[in-house]
Amino acid sequence: MVDRKHERGLGQLFVVGFPGPEPPRPFLQFVAEEQIGGVILFEENCPSHQITSQNIERLRAQSRTHQLMVAIDQEGGRVSRLRGAPAEIRSAEAYANESGLEHFREDYSRSAVYMESLGINFDLQPNDVAARGNFCTVDQSGAITDRRAGRIPTSKCIELVNKLRLIKIPGVEVFVEPVQDYRFCLILRGDGLRGEIEDTDPQRKAPPLPAHPRIPEAQHTADLFNQWIAQAREILKNERPANAVTLRGFAIDPNLPKFPEVYQLKAACVAVYPMYKGVSKLVGMDVIHFDGGKPEDEFNAVAKVWDDYDFFFTHIKYTDSRGEDGDFEAKAKVIEGVDAALPILLNLKPDVLIVTGDHSTPAGLKSHSWHPVPTLLWSPGTTRRDECRSFGETEALKGALGHFPATDLMPMALAHARRLQKFGA
Repeated sequence: MVDRKHERGLGQLFVVGFPGPEPPRPFLQFVAEEQIGGVILFEENCPSHQITSQNIERLRAQSRTHQLMVAIDQEGGRVSRLRGAPAEIRSAEAYANESGLEHFREDYSRSAVYMESLGINFDLQPNDVAARGNFCTVDQSGAITDRRAGRIPTSKCIELVNKLRLIKIPGVEVFVEPVQDYRFCLILRGDGLRGEIEDTDPQRKAPPLPAHPRIPEAQHTADLFNQWIAQAREILKNERPANAVTLRGFAIDPNLPKFPEVYQLKAACVAVYPMYKGVSKLVGMDVIHFDGGKPEDEFNAVAKVWDDYDFFFTHIKYTDSRGEDGDFEAKAKVIEGVDAALPILLNLKPDVLIVTGDHSTPAGLKSHSWHPVPTLLWSPGTTRRDECRSFGETEALKGALGHFPATDLMPMALAHARRLQKFGA
């Protein structure tokens, strides 16, 4: 016969689920009475960020004797333990926070728009709040049907930006700058502005959201952005396909540490897309200017200034773009282009060469995803052989590097380049 005390403890061995968008009352009672160990949420349980957050709070309120594990099944991927409410599309910052990496603070997480603004050589000031804008397409109901407005050409972006520059907001200066394709930057300049504002992109087929403050002190700034959005909507309403806008990544200067100071390396960036030039400027790298946009153009630009720098950040944009388009064949051709051009870099005889990405963009999903990113680290004389014979997601599972946090990559690169102090006594 099983003692009731031990019988109750058995519930902690089970992970259970429930149907529908919220846990039924009998289910909550079951979790509480049987001291269930964990609950797994599926797509139908997570219709929105707000509802998901509320569900997690309700579930954890039933657990008075132990910490209830809450996991989410990420549609065909891993089941991951969560330490907070899951977002509908999770960011690198969220994964970093789960790993306890304190230097991925909120101040740094929303700095992409500053990167973009610097990448187009806009002279940002300390009292600026910048937002990254997308032209998008909405239907008659106002719901977004294309978050990138069919990837309009940059020439069309410039034409639309010139119309939006007519917008005036009392009390602040307004700057609208084209970036590339469907993307632009919006900057408000004035005293007392704050960057703690939620994105207006719902990341699904729904109307654009209003700018909403994350703290009361940002309410005035959110109101100013909403005034701009209302005027922009009126100007664009008869345009096709770019008849609306969304704003993301509201930010002030994040004051990031500088790469040369942190790693003691003189660094350069070679990239086509403005945002990656901007992030490089933000962390103290020099941006190398060159003609062309193919991998061989970028690698030849590296070769021209090879002797002037210790570190090169070279970014290939169009693997990501073709993945977001859902065009697998075009994405494969971009990767093949990198393969064909790679001897340009290898002939320079680098101490370390790393091939990786900042996230996955599967063509099947047409979006960024949670999947681990394969990483190749090549360093003659210091790397160990493993079982990998090609480079890709599946083959990388056999690799000697294993599964590691991205924050370990630079220390590994420095070690293989023999730029760290002696290990041990």
